[in-house]
Amino acid sequence: MIQIDMDPVLSEFPGAGRDSLIPILQAVQERHGYLSREAMTEIGRRLHLPVSKVYGVATFYNQFRFQPQGRYHIQVCRGTACHVKGSSRVLDVLVQMLKIKPGETSRDGLFSIEVVACIGACGLAPVICVNGEFHAGMTTDKLTRLIGAYRKEASQHA
Repeated sequence: MIQIDMDPVLSEFPGAGRDSLIPILQAVQERHGYLSREAMTEIGRRLHLPVSKVYGVATFYNQFRFQPQGRYHIQVCRGTACHVKGSSRVLDVLVQMLKIKPGETSRDGLFSIEVVACIGACGLAPVICVNGEFHAGMTTDKLTRLIGAYRKEASQHA
């Protein structure tokens, strides 16, 4: 098992008990980018909780990730305006192109997909956000070009 150094995070929660579980999970994810199996095991050990309890709490909330995000983290808005303007088709094509589902990261670590309820850019619908950069009026053709550009960028910086 990989040893995860939890001391920097847990030192922020002296005397932590079960009531600190969610803030600790949030802090670990903030520091490491996701919640690894090893991290959840160590949190359970330190808080004297079964790992099943830690995992149960973490999986209940959709804010927690269990895989590292890709170099290009793609958020697909599924809010009302984006839905009406065709975001479901954009998502379907993205899933086919990258061969991953929402919540997953591609094998090469380049891409991850997250579906969000509303990205707050309804006037740009349908919109996706890649690493904080908004891409408006997304179509399947625009998406194909965009993914190609990110792949090219990644190969040039490899």
